[in-house]
Amino acid sequence: MSTSLRPVQHLVNGVPTSDGAGVKLTRVLTQHLQRRLDPFLMLDAFGSDQPDDYIAGFPDHPHRGFETITYMIAGRMLHRDSAGHEGLLENGGVQWMTAGRGVIHSEIPQQEEGVMEGFQLWLNLPAEAKMCDPWYRDFKAAELPHTTLDNGVEVIVIAGESHGVTGAVQRPTTEPLYLDVHLPAGAAFEQAVGADHNAFVYVYRGEVDVAGTLVASQRMAVLRNEPGQDLVRIEAREQPARVLLIAGRPLDEPIVQYGPFVMNSNEQIHQAIQDYRSGHLA
Repeated sequence: MSTSLRPVQHLVNGVPTSDGAGVKLTRVLTQHLQRRLDPFLMLDAFGSDQPDDYIAGFPDHPHRGFETITYMIAGRMLHRDSAGHEGLLENGGVQWMTAGRGVIHSEIPQQEEGVMEGFQLWLNLPAEAKMCDPWYRDFKAAELPHTTLDNGVEVIVIAGESHGVTGAVQRPTTEPLYLDVHLPAGAAFEQAVGADHNAFVYVYRGEVDVAGTLVASQRMAVLRNEPGQDLVRIEAREQPARVLLIAGRPLDEPIVQYGPFVMNSNEQIHQAIQDYRSGHLA
């Protein structure tokens, strides 16, 4: 089968909203895109130099049935959870948490001024793993695998594999690819992504060309899924650019979400709510 570039199917504008105790953010991957971008459930982008936009953070709240990946570009956030984990997420670091059968956690900014910027991605768990034990890992910026290509493109490999570099986390079922790609002006980056994997690009600095489609800053490009289209090509224009390239193998399972719980049936959601209210979630 021939190899060809994966074109853009459509562009997405994020939805401004707030979460936690009033943290202002942009919901890029919203609930109506969950089936299309399975196994990913949500992507939030947050960024502000106004303390009132973030200072209250995310006090104690529950999760069940999926994983959260928080990538901090700037700022400091303290994580604590009911499984006994604690970690300080700082510039360039990643926090990967598997909620599994249930965890209650908080994410509280550890700064009173300055820029707070980053992303939180929700990755679904397969049905057989939704009630697994919670898991947590902090990665400092220096611990994240990365590579610099001959044309000056820098790639931080949070999950998956790129240009011979294996990422910080691997998941055999969903096979997530999570790259932060920094492109100098005029430089291009190519990445093999299976045609059966759902994939998208989020631009957070500058603008890029993705297989002939211009993608502006703060826009998400959902890539087509067609046989043979297994190569993603991203090119910066006159200015440097930074993008997230995210892809994964779809689970093709029912998705039932009620706030912080994502399961496969309404009955499982009702059980999660009951467990939380009775103090048996975590």
